[in-house]
Amino acid sequence: MEKIIIKGLKLFAYHGVNPEEKVDGQNFILDITAELDVKKAQLSDNVDHTVSYAKIIKTATAVFTEKSYNLIETAANKVGVAIMQEYPKLRSVTVLLKKPEAPIKAEFEYVAVEDTITREQIMAETVE
Repeated sequence: MEKIIIKGLKLFAYHGVNPEEKVDGQNFILDITAELDVKKAQLSDNVDHTVSYAKIIKTATAVFTEKSYNLIETAANKVGVAIMQEYPKLRSVTVLLKKPEAPIKAEFEYVAVEDTITREQIMAETVE
């Protein structure tokens, strides 16, 4: 299984439980790994036989910045679900959402959550 990897997508948004996070916003970093079969694309050299990383970035940015969530767990899940729904060629997507400016009195590189959404999960949700 091949992967499309987007590392270090920097986005500004208003996610968090503290009031100042909702007002002032902060920087976030997303790493997105999408699994799919690209054998047809490799043979054809045709972008229509794969999923464009530029389109994945566009979807992730739109979903991540359109609404404010209290939890980064929710924000990461919304991004992953939207990507899976938008691009049926994907078998799974993993979103690692990093919050480097979390308002915590400690020295750290970032806090993060990681969520993996599979095609089976998306299919099960549409059946229910």
